[in-house]
Amino acid sequence: MLRLKRLAVFCVFAICVVTALAFWARGQSGADARGALLPPPRSEAKFETSSTGLTTAVNITRNADAEWLNLAAAQTGIPARALRAYVGAASAVNHSAPGCGIGWNTVAAVGFIESAHGAYGGGSLTPAGQASGPIMGPSLDGNGFAAIADTDAGVLDGDARWDRAVGPMQFIPTTWELAGRDGNGDGIADPFNIDDAALSAAGYLCAHGRDLTTANGWTRAIYSYNQSDSYVDQVRRQATSYAGKTGTSG
Repeated sequence: MLRLKRLAVFCVFAICVVTALAFWARGQSGADARGALLPPPRSEAKFETSSTGLTTAVNITRNADAEWLNLAAAQTGIPARALRAYVGAASAVNHSAPGCGIGWNTVAAVGFIESAHGAYGGGSLTPAGQASGPIMGPSLDGNGFAAIADTDAGVLDGDARWDRAVGPMQFIPTTWELAGRDGNGDGIADPFNIDDAALSAAGYLCAHGRDLTTANGWTRAIYSYNQSDSYVDQVRRQATSYAGKTGTSG
């Protein structure tokens, strides 16, 4: 009888120990899971700091006047005709979408990378802002690029088999059909005109309520234009360079 009582006491004690260990383990597991979901406070603070510096440097807004345009063109090497289009496009889009905050230098950086401000292939811009020759990207035939079969019967890009990006801001026909805007008021949205192309690019970057005054909003906008991390880095460096050269880097 005594032996049975001792055995019962031992069993109760063992159950209590096992139960306590189970609750302790569960608590530790929950704490680990919660910790995994929380970003390190130091890293988060560092990101916020770099974001502020980033947007100040790469996204500069202003209204243009003739004196500033001539000076900025000389400082940056951007043709004055193209610079006027970039500043005008940023100003127009910020007026229609005040929450965007796109900078002229962001639009200019895209224009430089896409076509050297309309000078790709040895061309230039006329006083009316028209590309002196057709600016065509390579055929999007899947050979090093995405494969996009012709969508416009070659009307814009002269290629009835594959699509090509066209104009100083390099729009593919399907995107131009959706985003193309008339920037010079002649009633025609022409991807080969820098006023039209720059306004369309700025509008495209600001689409979907993007806020380009934030680092994340700016990065997402540029990535939407060309889904490449290296492209985003190129645009960032060029836009920052333009801001620095004009003395508006913050």
